[in-house]
Amino acid sequence: MTQPELTLLDSYLKPFAQKLEGRRRRAILRALDFTDGKRPLKECFNNHLYYGLHKTATGWVFREKAPHAQQIYIYGEFSYWQVQPQYALKPIGNGDWEIELPASFLHHCDLYKLWMVWRDGADERLPSHATRVVQDENTKIFAAQVWDPETPYEWKYPQPSRPQHPLIYEAHVGMSSQNEEIASYWSFKETVLPRIRQLGYNTIQLMAVQEHPYYGSFGYQVANFYAPSFRFGTPDELKELIDEAHHAGIAVILDIVHSHSVANDKEGLSHFDGSEDLYFHAGERGRHPVWDSRCFNYGRQETLSFLLSNVKYWLEEFRFDGFRFDGVTSMCYWNHGIGVDFVDYKQYFDGNVDEDALVYLTLANQLVKEVNPQTITVAEDVSGMPGMAFPVEKGGVGFDYRMSMGVADYWTKLVKESSDDQWHVGDMFFRLTDKRAEEQVVSYVESHDQAMVGDKTLIFRLIDSKMYDSMSTMTPDLTVDRGVALHKMIRLVTLGLSQGGYLNFMGNEFGHPEWIDFPRQGNGWSYKYARRQWSLADDANLKYHGLNLFDEAMIHVVQKYRLLDGNAIPLVRDNERHLLVVQRNNALMVFNFHPTESYSDYEIVCPQGTYKTVLDSDAPAFCGFGNVNDEMAYSTVEKDGTHRLKLYIPSRVALILVPV
Repeated sequence: MTQPELTLLDSYLKPFAQKLEGRRRRAILRALDFTDGKRPLKECFNNHLYYGLHKTATGWVFREKAPHAQQIYIYGEFSYWQVQPQYALKPIGNGDWEIELPASFLHHCDLYKLWMVWRDGADERLPSHATRVVQDENTKIFAAQVWDPETPYEWKYPQPSRPQHPLIYEAHVGMSSQNEEIASYWSFKETVLPRIRQLGYNTIQLMAVQEHPYYGSFGYQVANFYAPSFRFGTPDELKELIDEAHHAGIAVILDIVHSHSVANDKEGLSHFDGSEDLYFHAGERGRHPVWDSRCFNYGRQETLSFLLSNVKYWLEEFRFDGFRFDGVTSMCYWNHGIGVDFVDYKQYFDGNVDEDALVYLTLANQLVKEVNPQTITVAEDVSGMPGMAFPVEKGGVGFDYRMSMGVADYWTKLVKESSDDQWHVGDMFFRLTDKRAEEQVVSYVESHDQAMVGDKTLIFRLIDSKMYDSMSTMTPDLTVDRGVALHKMIRLVTLGLSQGGYLNFMGNEFGHPEWIDFPRQGNGWSYKYARRQWSLADDANLKYHGLNLFDEAMIHVVQKYRLLDGNAIPLVRDNERHLLVVQRNNALMVFNFHPTESYSDYEIVCPQGTYKTVLDSDAPAFCGFGNVNDEMAYSTVEKDGTHRLKLYIPSRVALILVPV
């Protein structure tokens, strides 16, 4: 047996070499089921081109996969919402059904549904491959909609090259407005995209794009996997948003949800043709115990064809530049990782792993790269599964990055449970750089998870209620000063020590003062907390403005000086003085986390040269106190056979210096 490459990188995996090789072979054999070894994967998954509604030279053809159905009818506005015999689909084998309709029967924006009949029942359904689903404003009932505009959107700009280090702006289109409303793709393009470009992020991660019946699910209870959400506008407007991002040189990745599906029957896939196991596990295994949703059976041919075609659809139809796969931990373990602390390698091979899910993710990553080699894939996996972010051809699952979810948990725990005079910079360095040897990670201080009701954002934990009345630049406040200083330092040290990429959730860059709470019965269906108050970041009289400017400067400096290249080398880990100094790609990143002590002429052993300051968290523009002379050049001096830099490092200040 060939020794898996993972075991060469991690000797602790050697006892599991046979199981790792078995996983690799399982994925290869599953791929052969589709390709027969004669064609690439990308030619095998075209559900979106076959199923659903399609215009032909003479009219329309509609096809559906429903092996347990006994009769299927298409009905809608064209039939006055009556189920009529002449609109019955015909079985054509392999569980597929088909009907051809004259061109005059369906028109752009017409509504339609399916009436599904099975052995012991019947009910309405939305087509499994519907590419447009809308909700009636009055009745709240969903229906599929014909989307056939006279002038479809024409792409104007090429897709950008893959960024070497993705700096991701996680965004939710619907809550991107200053007003209490659901924002649109168009308004996001006009008002938020320019902000992202100004800040310098090179990647946008769009949430809640796949259609979901309940707005408050944040897009994580998907019903219609091929339909972009109607709430934010039309499919063409989504394409225009993505195209304009590409014009700005920004990649756009989709937060794709293939970890589960909404349990709704009428709107979703659950009990689609009267059976509960067309795409899902039957019985208890088919129901998520926490999310109240349906769990896919990744061992079924129908499920793989549906999901892998869905991956290809979003890449080709909307030109997304990759995916962040949600809920990967939940997919990969039969217990969904609930309440499990992954501390023993045996837990990755003890029979609790859904091997079919790993095969699916492997094929998905292989397919993504075949369709577009410039794409990015990110796994939301908290378990640290070996090989998750390791190339398929080397026996890995194939993701480019894994979300470093432990970093956000670390900051939450540290800020919540310890005063900053107890912070340990040595432990901080370890936690922020801790990862598996074979993988690259996306680090973040807070994503949308930390901004939701029931949790607290970083700024809320640091400042609490004073964010409402003490953020004026004219209002001195020690609590606010501390919070603003640490907000900047925590973000910079997380980004600066990232081993791959970085993520920020929309608005958190300037310390958005309120949590996210979508309209629901408990808040009177209010949109007050499902929006972003951009005016706070734009008001130069508020410290939110300074935080926004710092984030912009931080992102630009990191990109300009390529600070994420290479390894982070610790030069100083002085726990007593709370000083951390790191060298990365010839730059020096200096952090003084001490709450009160500043240091004059502190000596740092570093490479010989003259250095200049390119980022100073204490600069007045960033609501700092201006205690550092940023115009000054610092030259090393030789002492005891080493080269040393002498710096003044104020308390709660971060500096980046680069060689002149």
